[in-house]
Amino acid sequence: MGILSWIIFGLIAGILAKWIMPGDNSSGIIMTIILGIVGAVLGGYVSTFFGMGKVDGFNLGSFVIAIVGAMVVLFVYHKVVNR
Repeated sequence: MGILSWIIFGLIAGILAKWIMPGDNSSGIIMTIILGIVGAVLGGYVSTFFGMGKVDGFNLGSFVIAIVGAMVVLFVYHKVVNR
């Protein structure tokens, strides 16, 4: 996918992860995009490593993997920032 597609995909995954996760979600749109992209990459890497699938385009499986990855990244980010 192109860089613009990754940004859009990361934005959507980040927004959905922030919507699903409870707690203080005060990070801005740029941080949402960054956390979403990092989460999509992390989720894709981990799920490919364990043989469960990969982020390979705009489809439901990729969205689920990216959102779960973004939720993990968001959780870690809030634990580090809100000590």
